[in-house]
Amino acid sequence: MERPSTPPRQASAVTSSRTSSVARPRPASPPTPQVTRRIEESRLRAKALRDQREAEERSAGVPPVPRTDSGFVATDDIQLAGPAGRKRPYTSISRAQVPPTNRDARTSPANDGAAAQAAATGDLRPLSRKFTKYVDYNFSAMTDTKGGFLSVEDDPWSKSMSAGGPGPGAGTGQPEGDQKPAHMTAAEWERLQLIRNLQRNKSGPYEPGLSVLADEKTRKKCRECGNLEIDFVWEEVFGCAVCGGCKEKYPEKYSLLTKTEAREDYLLTEPELKDPELLPHLSKPNPHKSHWHDMMLFLRYQVEEYAFGQKWGSAEALDAEFERRETDKKRRKEAKFKEKLLDLKRKTRTETFRRNTGKADGGMGGGKATKFGDTVGGGGKHVHEWGRTVENAEGLTVKTCLSCSMEVEELEF
Repeated sequence: MERPSTPPRQASAVTSSRTSSVARPRPASPPTPQVTRRIEESRLRAKALRDQREAEERSAGVPPVPRTDSGFVATDDIQLAGPAGRKRPYTSISRAQVPPTNRDARTSPANDGAAAQAAATGDLRPLSRKFTKYVDYNFSAMTDTKGGFLSVEDDPWSKSMSAGGPGPGAGTGQPEGDQKPAHMTAAEWERLQLIRNLQRNKSGPYEPGLSVLADEKTRKKCRECGNLEIDFVWEEVFGCAVCGGCKEKYPEKYSLLTKTEAREDYLLTEPELKDPELLPHLSKPNPHKSHWHDMMLFLRYQVEEYAFGQKWGSAEALDAEFERRETDKKRRKEAKFKEKLLDLKRKTRTETFRRNTGKADGGMGGGKATKFGDTVGGGGKHVHEWGRTVENAEGLTVKTCLSCSMEVEELEF
């Protein structure tokens, strides 16, 4: 065994009669930490010298040498813009750089001249087909049409689209008072809503009758007890000054009637009920269905004054008219029932005659089915022989066939 030495010896060539081997060099040992440190110091020193030289050139006004991000400079062996995974410049694919020997059917001499002119003016376009239908829009010169919907500019007086001025509700489509201002807390907003509700209903401290500034002679009082705390909603709608206690105390005068009750109980017509000057009404949401029409509520004593005093004259005349209409309704109902009963009788008589005729012919003619109008007992088509026209017990004018006893109703004019 060969003893190791430093540095190691080169392996000698060993030749045999059958095989021959060539000595291979051993791999170099990795650099020591001292060598690595010297290499890094040299690299940093060279980089500092390069930065110092570039700073002096920039201060002297010399244009910088183009480099890559890694610091490479364009040489014969290194290309900053080449086909090897780098982006080519635009001038290499423009129309101005197309060689004259290029035989491309997409280009023509006229287009080549236009391309040369575009290249001279700087308006270059790519050759790619995907850019042939490209349109460049100038958005700064375009008009916003709001997608075809109506906007505030189209109808500035619309309350559903704008509040009509700057404020908390401006631009949101809601009035200014329907949204809470940003500087107001929730408690303050609830207090403001309560005050507005009292002002709208004229209740609480905003009742006109309780104002200390109002004249004593012009104050409105209850028509029953003289109280100043009247319901001003009723005073505005019905023109009736009455307090809440009297409304509950006298329901026969101040109760509310619906439009159906006023039409059926007092026999008032639809135009009369819809006339606000004749009979004022109070509109409220329908309690049965929210999407139905609002209820029309009338004051009982106003409806009775109009029905008894102007239209019918008295309560007895209204009762008489009501009885007359009920009697007329009952008479028309009975007449309609009798008409349906007579129609049923006529159909029954015709069916009975056809059955009887069929049975008679079946017994004589061997069960042959007969039709309406055939002679009873066979022998051809039957011809009716009508007798005299008489009036029966029901008050109808009828005539009877002498041979088949068929009755028909006859009208005399």
